Amino acid sequence: MIRRVAESDVAAVVKLVHELAEYERSAHECRLTDEQLRAALFAEHPALFGHVAEVDGEVVGFALWFLNFSTWRGTHGIYLEDLYVRPEMRGSGLGKALLTELARECVKRGYHRLEWWVLDWNEPSIGFYKSLGAVPMDEWTVFRMTDDALAALGQS
Repeated sequence: MIRRVAESDVAAVVKLVHELAEYERSAHECRLTDEQLRAALFAEHPALFGHVAEVDGEVVGFALWFLNFSTWRGTHGIYLEDLYVRPEMRGSGLGKALLTELARECVKRGYHRLEWWVLDWNEPSIGFYKSLGAVPMDEWTVFRMTDDALAALGQS
């Protein structure tokens, strides 16, 4: 079953986020806590949204997303921050079901884009996304600023 994330799902989703970080070889960078995720998802005006995949009462996958905006299209879109399904549940259709639900959100709300990043080495996911009709944006380079560089620029 795919459904909107509930406050009672927060601990399970945080655990899955940490599993995703381990899978992406970045466990040392993942600092998400239950309190942080609860605050982001369930604030008075949340900026983060989510869906979970549930099997036999257990949350085994999730999609966390937020709105972006296309100045070229003049509409919002969905940026998928994280999509994860436990390894033992992959191939069961849950990943596709989560993405299908986000596509439905886009269609229902008149959004024109559903976007996300994938690590270059993650061939199984790349193949899966392409099989759904997603197109890689190879001509773009992602930039990120964090920690000392962010603080230095913010204080200049």
